[in-house]
Amino acid sequence: MIKRLFNGEINSITAAALLVGGSSLISRVLGIFRDRILAGQFGAGDTLDIYYAAFRMPDLIFNLLVLGALSAGFIPIFTSLIKSPLEKVRHWLGGDYKEAWLLASNILNILASGLLLLCGLAVIFAPQIVPLITPGFSSEKLDLTVSLSRVMFLSPIFLGISSVFGGILQSFKRFFVYSMSPIFYNIGIIIGVLYFTPLWGIYGLAWGVALGAAAHMAVQIPALVQLGFKYRFKFDLKNPRVIKIWLMMVPRTMSLAIAQLNLVVITMIASTLSSGSLSIFNFANNLQSFPVGIFGISFAIAAFPALSASAFDKKKLVANLSLTVRQILFFIIPATVILLALRAQIVRVILGTGRFDWQDTLLTIDTLSFFVISLFAQALIPLLIRVFYARHDSKTPFIIGLSSALLNIFLSVKFSASLGAPGLALAFSLSNVLNLILLWAWLNLEIGKIDELKIFISTVKFSLAALAGGLAVQGVKLMIGAKIDMTKFLGVLTQGTGAALAGILIYLLVCLILKSEELFSFWSSLKRRLAGVKKMETADQGEARGI
Repeated sequence: MIKRLFNGEINSITAAALLVGGSSLISRVLGIFRDRILAGQFGAGDTLDIYYAAFRMPDLIFNLLVLGALSAGFIPIFTSLIKSPLEKVRHWLGGDYKEAWLLASNILNILASGLLLLCGLAVIFAPQIVPLITPGFSSEKLDLTVSLSRVMFLSPIFLGISSVFGGILQSFKRFFVYSMSPIFYNIGIIIGVLYFTPLWGIYGLAWGVALGAAAHMAVQIPALVQLGFKYRFKFDLKNPRVIKIWLMMVPRTMSLAIAQLNLVVITMIASTLSSGSLSIFNFANNLQSFPVGIFGISFAIAAFPALSASAFDKKKLVANLSLTVRQILFFIIPATVILLALRAQIVRVILGTGRFDWQDTLLTIDTLSFFVISLFAQALIPLLIRVFYARHDSKTPFIIGLSSALLNIFLSVKFSASLGAPGLALAFSLSNVLNLILLWAWLNLEIGKIDELKIFISTVKFSLAALAGGLAVQGVKLMIGAKIDMTKFLGVLTQGTGAALAGILIYLLVCLILKSEELFSFWSSLKRRLAGVKKMETADQGEARGI
């Protein structure tokens, strides 16, 4: 049974969705556990500022060169190859997927060679690169950041190879092993914190990242061997399929470039602020990205096939878009209220340990507050961008994204001077709200009204229900706080959990009373998925999984 689970093909959409969604949730929970350990071990100070700054350039290389190529280009072309009549006949007669393995080997060799060369150059020129993104670091902090980044440049190489492996496994519907890889990535980082840092100090953090990336790759190899993967030393840049993959990755890479530009600029500005500012920003960002990843990005990915199929049928496109927008808001509005109402409990439970002192806690609470006000925008932007992609327009979201990034840079400089790390979060939120407004307005110009009245009515219902849920959270929070010891971890956890459950229950009850269409639609969809057996369409889930 275990062998079947590891190597069996999963065609049920429910089983596949549960595996990918479940692994995404586990990976993000492990990420929060990782942040708790980091906060407890080091607090928000120079050490973690160095760690996050050293992480920036390797992460930039992986996102721009790997994530865009694999999600947009490799998977659909590789899948079409293994499903081609010739490959099916050859495999049925006992042969292998010759053309598919040739393509995979070619992409693997090109990508690995490119990453080795680029990361090798980055290692050599790290003393010149790192000061560009950390202008406020002292010479001692710069030296440590350079040393850590040199170790971390191993991670894009491992993750790049692993992403090709993951693309192959998705194409063959081997979702279990694929779903395990981000979990192993976070476990590797946790091992680095717990076991490497006592031996090697701050360098243990960097080697933990390298170990996590290697584990992300290694866990997939047995499944590839079982599939019969035949590696060949092929290096053909002029292959038509390779060219098509690179052309398909351009739109995706452009959108990723905007996000990476924001992160690089934030790192630069945070390096000029007080010690721990970069750490505070990253901790708060990781907390607020949890609901965005689970609801916003996941719904956007799930809706993309339907959006693509109806991209030039305005009536169907508006219907699909309106439905998905309302589904996202159904989840993200109460998540916003709960995060705002329980931000202190969330930060104290997840990060409030060891060297993470009360001042760090207060700064993280303030930073999280500013992040949360734009959750609705952050959750809807991935969906609207995919509408443009479905209509074969990658230029518009890039220009709009660039405009919002420039606003973010201006506001970050302005607000950080007076507010510090929370000012960076405020600038981030305002620029995302502008991004959403511009994307929505441009779509209105292109396709006309997007069912705004229906969306508005649903949003009013969600908001009233969320307000009632927020009042319930506050009431239960005060009741529990008056009866238990709030200086202990268990007391804060009990208060936060009890209040959150009460808020969710009241939210759902008010939605039921208001006859929210989205509540009934979600419940019906859940029942159908549990009962149905549909074929799972291949789609890259890397963004939702947080890798």
